[in-house]
Order: sequence, then structure tokens, then C-alpha cells
Amino acid sequence: MRYLGIEYNTRHTPKLDPGFIPFGVWMDAYLKNAKKPIAIAVERDKGQVSVRHTFIHGTPDMAQADYRYVERMVKFLLWSIGGFKVYICGASEIARQMQADYSADGKRAFDFDFFHKLYEVDLEIIDLPLEECPAANESAQPLGGHMDGCRIGFDAGGSDRKVSAVIDGECVYSEEVVWFPKLNPDPTYQYNEILTAFRTAASKMPRVDAIGVSSAGTFIGNAPMISSIFYKVPRNRWDEVKTCFDRAAAEIGDVPIVVANDGDVSALAGAMGLGTGNIMGLAMGTSEAVGYVDADKNVRGWISELAFAPVDLSEDAMQDEWSTDFGVGCKYFSQDAVIKLAPRNGIELDPELSPAEKLKVVQKLMAEDDPRAADIYHDIGVYLAYTVVLYSHFYDIEHLMLMGRVMSGKGGDIILNTCNAILREEYPELAKKCEVMLPDEKTRRVGQSVAAASLPQLRK
Repeated sequence: MRYLGIEYNTRHTPKLDPGFIPFGVWMDAYLKNAKKPIAIAVERDKGQVSVRHTFIHGTPDMAQADYRYVERMVKFLLWSIGGFKVYICGASEIARQMQADYSADGKRAFDFDFFHKLYEVDLEIIDLPLEECPAANESAQPLGGHMDGCRIGFDAGGSDRKVSAVIDGECVYSEEVVWFPKLNPDPTYQYNEILTAFRTAASKMPRVDAIGVSSAGTFIGNAPMISSIFYKVPRNRWDEVKTCFDRAAAEIGDVPIVVANDGDVSALAGAMGLGTGNIMGLAMGTSEAVGYVDADKNVRGWISELAFAPVDLSEDAMQDEWSTDFGVGCKYFSQDAVIKLAPRNGIELDPELSPAEKLKVVQKLMAEDDPRAADIYHDIGVYLAYTVVLYSHFYDIEHLMLMGRVMSGKGGDIILNTCNAILREEYPELAKKCEVMLPDEKTRRVGQSVAAASLPQLRK
């Protein structure tokens, strides 16, 4: 197969999406004959800088492929690491084109706006000579695993909120309550619900020593900068949002509180269950949610919003309605992937149904062993295998834990088995290193809210 003058090979093609061009596989082929060195540096909060040294072809006939490679690489780095300055070092023409694309009115206006909201400064693409590339400055952050004392663990989901009271590692009380944070523009609603949950858990223990929170969103410290549970809240009230968790904790007492992205807390739950690190958690639900802890069970301070990171280079890939980009992860590892593929295999879904209801239709067919549904899950397994190749270029993964409603039932088994079979056949070394798996029973027992409770270290 050939794309932008680069020959790449895959032994497996999604039956219902034959135009799929896996970014990781194409990237490996592209780099084989790329000889001109360049570097990409991404700067984020607290002066942290991530640097990636790579190569382009640097010839006129490969200009289109060069730009496609660098632009997709920058896109992936931004949505995995986060940042407000991107330094393109040693490729001035590419840098200038990217300055136009990553602007308020460019092709990547969504990205520009997102990172402006996250860091409250404009996203900049900076052109530098290769020799002036900034030095790397990385710092991993210890995350959780503390079980001593009386702790509150809170999991802020989009449709329900869960809270646990945990004493010396044992969950003594937990509850799950339906709430509607995505529908409420007044952040007082979310604050009151969070405080109610904290107070309920506190009432089940003799005291509260610490509070840990797992929540959808991207955070600077404990402040939600962008979060779906505050989806309707106008930006002119965002100061209330940023202090929401800290204010609620202060009502419980002068205790440490740590707020973390729910994907990272899922990975932490896996690390606590397996007793090891280098774990990525990937949840396929309403969207794609990803978290990661390193070998020392630390988080890197990366945002890991891989729902918006590219996985497919096909010009005909499905467009994400929110980001307006094509071929990004949320259309391959969520209920959207099932909904996208169903009509291609003769499964007509009632347009009046919600996305979750459409998924249930396909899951019911799969439970009845409908081969049309099986093809859908097979193709998601193909997507996943080649995306494991991609993700492994950016994360050191020894355990990839698959979660979320798309992974439930027989369909999840097909996804897992297809992915592992392809990795064993085409990438045996990666298959030996990276175990693609479902959460084991111990990890399930840890649970999201209990893992959240372990986030803070007690004050001495």
C-alpha cells in the first residue's frame, strides 16, 4: 500500500474500513529513508519541556509527506503531552505553514482554542534552527497508592457520581448517585453535589484525613481547566469551577486533597491491582479515555487526551464533529466506532436513538452471534492492534488495560482476541512486551473511587 509516496505494509485490513491508514505503521515506513534531522519541543506549565528528535526527507518531491508527518506528530504530541509552545527546529517552511494552521482561524482552530483555555495563554508555533532546540525538562509526579488513614474517594462521572469511605485501605461505605452535571450551567449545582458526596462519606468514618478525586477533564493542580462535567458553565464563571473541589474539601476540614484525570486514576487502579507500573488504561465508552502511569507508578503530568490524537491518515476518515479533524482516536475507540461501522455491514440504526442506545442494538446482535456485529468488533480489534504500535512510540507500555462499555460482552472478547492475534503475528516483540488485557478481578475490586482515595499523601 502507498500513501504520499511512502510504501507501507499491513497484513490485516478492517473489513468495513479498507481505507484505514494506520499512522504508526505509515510513520515507521516514512522514517526508513528520512535523513534530515529535525526536533520538536513542546513546552507546558511549570517550565516542563518534552523534546522529540526525528527526521524528515527534506526534498521537494516529499514536501507533502514531510508536512503530513510533522503536523500529525505535533498533533499527537499536543494531545498526549499538552502544551502552549511548540518549537519546530530545523524545518522553517513546515513551521510557517503550521503557524497558519494552528491559529484562531486556521485548520486547527479547535486545538488553538482548547490549549488557550487549558493554559490561559495563546498556543504558539515557534520556528527555530535545529541547534537552538530547547533542552528537555521532564518531571514525573508520584500518584496515589496511599492507603493509610481515613479517606474519601470521589469519582465524578458524567452521568453518576461515586463516593467511597476508605479506612486503612478497606472500603467501609460506597454509593453511586445519578446526577446531571453536563446539563447545568450554574457551577453551584456541581459544587453542592460534590460537597454532599464528601459529607456522606465523612459521616461513615470517625474523621477525614484526606480526599482524592477522579474526574473527567484536564487539570492544572486541582483546578479543572476543561471538563465535561462543567460543559455548560460559561467561561466567565470559570473561576468558580477552578476552585470547586478545593472549596468543597475545605468544608470537610483542613485536609489534603488531590484531583486527577479519571484516565490516570484508572491506570492507577490497574497498577494497584497488578502491583506494577508502565500501565495504560484505555476506556472505550462515550469517547476514548486514556491514562498512564510509568514504571514507578508515577504520572508524567501529560494530559493523555488521545481521543483527539490522530490514529488514521486516510483522507476519507470519519470527521470528529467537535474537533473537526479527521482520523482521531475517538472515532475508533468509542461507541462512535460501532455506530460508524454498523451501517457499512447492513445494520440500520434508528436515527432517533441515542448513541448509547445504538450501541446496545449492536451489542444485542452480538449476543445473538450475528456475524455482521462480529465484523464490527473485529475491525475495532484491527484498529487497536495498529494503534498499539503507534502508542508504543510515545508511552512505555507493558500492560494495556481495556475498559468501557464497548468492551463488554462477546464484542469485547473479539476486540481483545483480534488485537492480540495481529500483534503476535506482525509485531511479536511488542506482543511479548505489551500485554493487552481486560482488568483482572483484583483491579476491579480496587475500583475507581477507592483508587481516587489513595491519591493524597497524608500530612506529617
